[in-house]
Amino acid sequence: MKSHKILNDPVYGFITIPSELIFTIIDHPFFQRLRRIKQLGLTDLVYPGALHTRFHHAIGAMHLMSITLDNLRNKGHEISDHEYEASLIAILLHDIGHGPFSHALEYTLLKGIPHESLSLLLMESLNNQLNGQLDLALRIFKNKYERKFFHQLVSSQLDIDRLDYLQRDCFFTGVSEGTIGADRIIKMMNIKDDQIVVEEKGLYSIENFLSARRLMYWQVYLHKTTVSAEKMLINLITRAKDLQQSGVDVEGSHAFRHLLQNNYTLRDFQQSPALLETFADLDDFDIWGAIKYWKNHDDFVLRSISEMFLTRNLFKIKLSNLPFEETQLELMNKEVAKGLNLPDEALPYFVSSGFISNNAYVAKEKVMILTKKGEVIDVAQAADLPNIKAMSKIVKKYYACRAKNLTLR
Repeated sequence: MKSHKILNDPVYGFITIPSELIFTIIDHPFFQRLRRIKQLGLTDLVYPGALHTRFHHAIGAMHLMSITLDNLRNKGHEISDHEYEASLIAILLHDIGHGPFSHALEYTLLKGIPHESLSLLLMESLNNQLNGQLDLALRIFKNKYERKFFHQLVSSQLDIDRLDYLQRDCFFTGVSEGTIGADRIIKMMNIKDDQIVVEEKGLYSIENFLSARRLMYWQVYLHKTTVSAEKMLINLITRAKDLQQSGVDVEGSHAFRHLLQNNYTLRDFQQSPALLETFADLDDFDIWGAIKYWKNHDDFVLRSISEMFLTRNLFKIKLSNLPFEETQLELMNKEVAKGLNLPDEALPYFVSSGFISNNAYVAKEKVMILTKKGEVIDVAQAADLPNIKAMSKIVKKYYACRAKNLTLR
């Protein structure tokens, strides 16, 4: 580069883009699309400041990766310049396959295709365009590089992804209780037997990290109002797909209508670069633009839920530690159908039920502590508090939500 490019990040301050290749990747349309996808989907309906994007997060994660690798180098671990750059690219692109509203529509607009699979396809496409310069980054991303600790930094129980999004989401939502000591965690990271470990004196920082993550899930990521809004959006997109595939015209951008019209599989994306390009043209603005059209659509369901979204008339939601009984759900359906005077075929779009779950610590993906004696043990074993073991249990909450009222025209 003629000069080092510098970005001013609200969380970390100045971030330097370290190489020409990384600048080229950031400048690519695939990556610039992330500016138009909010990190927390519909969470700004609860926390108005949560307007940060996947672009913010990816740049921040790259910055934290550089600090982590510098720290490991300072502790005497050999990391070549090529490995260093490849690791930065792998974390930079780890979320590039996210669709509109991040996780909310992941299994609705494209059923059965997780964003990680699309991230890999987009990375491979970028690699072809850049004449194989992403080969090592892809090997790290797919965990096929012989030095396994690099992949752990990209994807694991204690990866750079989580270190950034927890700090960033706390900052933009204002939920200070979820704050973590990422700087200290990074300083305490080390490598033992080709795996990332945390030195024993960083144990309390790890305990706080896991507790903060659990809190953020219940207070932010799985906040009941966000769950309600996401279920509304899922029902709205489901209705749009049903209409489009039955021959009823549904307004929207070319990319959006194309994906509504067809039920593509991962294999379709693997075999069609043009289809992948179509997906890479899709972002939050396609959905919001369509919703503004749909509020005037002839279809009652599409029109009503779109109007509800634009006026923040969200589904009323109840949470329970126990599953709702069928009689309770049937009563809710009858109340909604009668209260809103809904036709039978419309009812499923105005009610939803299911469960949400959270486990802060996945026992099979252990965070390893390096003791002062040189032993490597699981954090759940090293911690002197029982809460780490408790966090490994999956906690389920059951929800039932329904439309409160409609703006009928």
